Amino acid sequence: MSEKMIQIAEKADMIVDGYAFTGYESGCRVIDLNDPVNAMVISGDDEVIETTMDDIEISIVLDLYKRNKVFMGS
Repeated sequence: MSEKMIQIAEKADMIVDGYAFTGYESGCRVIDLNDPVNAMVISGDDEVIETTMDDIEISIVLDLYKRNKVFMGS
């Protein structure tokens, strides 16, 4: 894993299945630590604002987020 990915992982609020979830004032940012080209921004209403992921990955990541966001402290 590159130094940049290590820094992202260390700053993440949670990591689930290789995705780093980092909360911000109005939602969450997600990056795939195994393929950092794949990223997503989720609103506070759990809606996708912006993404580079395909439809299947979006579905998987949103499910991971919804099931685990309680552990982010938000």
